[in-house]
Amino acid sequence: MDFLTSYNLIIEASVIIILSFFFGEVSRKTNIPSVLMLILLGIGLKFVLDAVGGGDLNFDPILEVLGIIGLIMIVLEAALELKLRKDKYLPIAKALGIALIGLIGSTWIAALILQEFIPGMDTKTAWLYATPLSILSSAIIIPSVSGLTEVKKEFHIYESTFSDILGIMLFYFLTGQIDAAEHSSGLAGFAGNLVLTLVISFIASYLIILVFQNIRSHVKLFLLIAVLLLLYSVGKQMHLSSLIIILIFGLLIANMQLFFRGPLSKWLNLEKAKGIYEGLHVITMETAFVVRTFFFVIFGLTISLASLASLNVALVSGLIILSIYLIRFIILRIFVGADIVPQLYIAPRGLITILLFNAIPTEVRVEGFEAGILLFIIIATSLIMTFAMIYDKRRTSRAVKKAQDNPVGYVRWKAPSISVGPEEKETH
Repeated sequence: MDFLTSYNLIIEASVIIILSFFFGEVSRKTNIPSVLMLILLGIGLKFVLDAVGGGDLNFDPILEVLGIIGLIMIVLEAALELKLRKDKYLPIAKALGIALIGLIGSTWIAALILQEFIPGMDTKTAWLYATPLSILSSAIIIPSVSGLTEVKKEFHIYESTFSDILGIMLFYFLTGQIDAAEHSSGLAGFAGNLVLTLVISFIASYLIILVFQNIRSHVKLFLLIAVLLLLYSVGKQMHLSSLIIILIFGLLIANMQLFFRGPLSKWLNLEKAKGIYEGLHVITMETAFVVRTFFFVIFGLTISLASLASLNVALVSGLIILSIYLIRFIILRIFVGADIVPQLYIAPRGLITILLFNAIPTEVRVEGFEAGILLFIIIATSLIMTFAMIYDKRRTSRAVKKAQDNPVGYVRWKAPSISVGPEEKETH
């Protein structure tokens, strides 16, 4: 196949990255998520491949690797943005509570819907399938909320990051419960796993910073990325919650003065460590952009539009989407108050949802579950977010214009005159 030659692949990859950059610019101006444009690009490329005889290529292994690397980069990128100051403790705790309650509530309702309408779904399997559908996509949310107020943007970064991490932990906990060998450990085993992961995360993070601040080579940042990828992969092999390792490292290097206190402060070269942080921040953003680009384009190449034509797919997807926003409305009204637009509608599903669906064990996969449900929910929640962001942008623009057209009035001020009486004149 001529289109798979070395130079053609370089040309194709370069064009995709250039288009992704322009999609990002369009997204900033229109609030249409660039992810949707990337998926549509992938769908268009699928038609091209089918036309030239390349429609039988298997992209699943590439999609899985890109998904894992993208997940790590996105969580690290978000963690590097989190500043742990006293004035941030309440917003972080609130976002964590909303993410946790939203995840559990959405998973529970989605599991009931799947169990009711999908043949062959028992309770455990339904929960396993429902978990990916209940996780917010930080890959879509974080790049999309840059135009919101600082408070709302911060909330969405916290919430989507926590949703990713908690959702992945829940998914692998449920996967472990399906395995009879791990079932006996139950919640105690899960708690022990979590504590062990936290201990390893802090030890590894401190060691990485202390070692890398003394490396003089100019190529140490990609070496650091390689170490993090290695830790994540080894942790997964040991059945640890590896994403916590990435999160802890990001939080620690972004808040060094908080974590290196007392005797530890003398071991930290703050100037060199800050240089690592700044370089890592740039590389993480750039890498996340590239990986996210190819992940969603390849996802577009692998989906089947025919699966959306099923009435059962539309019914199940519609019910799950309705439950997502109903639960979210209740939670936000309780924790946030009346000002919940556009937060209510910013609940897209994306990279983690796709990645975890691919990780469902073969022995528990249900043939009656149609892939169109996954695609339907991803596209619908992204479109709902798009319309909400456009509405919010127009609403803000109208408010600003109204304020400019009706400025606050003013009156020219003049100092009052003081009249002098006859008696006072005589004294002068």
